[in-house]
Amino acid sequence: MVEQRRPGDEPQGGVPNYKSAPRQRDTRNRPAPPDRKPAKASAAGAFAAAQGEPTKMIQSVQRALRIMELVGNHPSGVTAPRIAFECGLNRATAYNLLRTLVYERYLRRDENGRYTLGLEVSDRYSELTRAIAGPSTCGEFMRRMSNETGYSTFIARFVEGRPAVTDVIEGQRSPHVEELIVGFDDGAHATALGKALLATLQPHERNRFLKSAGMRPFTRRTLVEPDALEYDLAVYGESGVYAEMGQFREGVGCAGVVVRVGDTPSERIVFAVALPLEEIRTSWPELTRRLRVAAVELEPLL
Repeated sequence: MVEQRRPGDEPQGGVPNYKSAPRQRDTRNRPAPPDRKPAKASAAGAFAAAQGEPTKMIQSVQRALRIMELVGNHPSGVTAPRIAFECGLNRATAYNLLRTLVYERYLRRDENGRYTLGLEVSDRYSELTRAIAGPSTCGEFMRRMSNETGYSTFIARFVEGRPAVTDVIEGQRSPHVEELIVGFDDGAHATALGKALLATLQPHERNRFLKSAGMRPFTRRTLVEPDALEYDLAVYGESGVYAEMGQFREGVGCAGVVVRVGDTPSERIVFAVALPLEEIRTSWPELTRRLRVAAVELEPLL
């Protein structure tokens, strides 16, 4: 018998019946000030456009950056008077900025009074290239996503024929679920990572597993009939992102996506996130998009 679900508990037509999202602020950039180039269409550009004319403090930062650009164009070094002239600064301002940049190790001053780029520039460049290159390991990817979203992230795969959690990074915004730790291999029918792995099995394999493992109720929402689970997997299978809403723990939702599908169950890997139940309902479109992207980025790291 297929479970009769309450409105909003589970997906209708492939996506959850979530509440309407709050109206978004108008994020269009304000017109650029006269005689200035328009800000680029980015988060940084939108932020800058909302700030209006730069203050003295911001102007000081701009001057310091112009100095660093000039110095960077002179590998053999450049003198303070030339820096002041080419940057359009009076000498007092130029010397103050140069002293600060040398102190912070963004510039170096040699015995002849010439300035070159300092070691901090190299350090920042290394950090930038690592950020652009992206994570190099699965663990690094999970930590980055947990830091960016605040959600706990999980890797799961079949271990001795059972869907099991093999890696976890906890996020600050996700409710802590004691059972969802490395080695947990129960409740596959009630977790998104378990559902995603079960969906990779043939129907007869899935039925055999469910008969062996059982479908005990974890909450009042848990699917406890094989037919109900089959319908659930079919609906979510259309989008490729599987979810559960309060089926394993009240107030907690989980969404997962298959990262790798191999010939044998042991080769199949799932990535999942856990988050507050209300957030999975209101953020479903963005969450599914992000999980699909995560699956593509994560697969080469496994």
